[in-house]
Amino acid sequence: MGETLLNWLAGIPGEVQMMVLSGFPLTELRGSIPLAWTVMSTEWTWPWWKIYLLAVAGNLLPVPFLLWFLEPVSRFLRRWKVLDRFFDRLFERTRKRVGTKIEKYEALGLTLFVAIPLPVTGAWTGSAAAFLFGIPKKLAFPAIALGVAIAGGLVTLIMSGTLAGIGFIVGSH
Repeated sequence: MGETLLNWLAGIPGEVQMMVLSGFPLTELRGSIPLAWTVMSTEWTWPWWKIYLLAVAGNLLPVPFLLWFLEPVSRFLRRWKVLDRFFDRLFERTRKRVGTKIEKYEALGLTLFVAIPLPVTGAWTGSAAAFLFGIPKKLAFPAIALGVAIAGGLVTLIMSGTLAGIGFIVGSH
């Protein structure tokens, strides 16, 4: 399946590839920004701001759908025992990971959680947390969007500094 996805992505413009990679739950912008600056740097010769904007936009694309449809879809799928257990585990793990922060600070806690550029702290988990903790959609989307923008800025700064440092070290020999 991964090979098929890569073949499909190879046939579309780089900007769309970047947005698709940023929207995937496993990569989000935490994976797509480093990918754009390293592996794809010979093919995608973009300035940092373009990488940042495409990554943030792509990462935010699934959020409205997750906020609006996670509850009805999970309710429908829970009719099957195997999927009911899956959602129980998924939601319990999400509650444990983010519970105290979001219960205490609500939308601000959601923003801070999503803003931390670590695995499983992005827009997908933030959307699930907003649903689980009953944060209204009109507050959840801006909170998640701000968190994604901050995380994108942090990952961009980290990549810029790392690559500049490597360039300095390699260039000084």
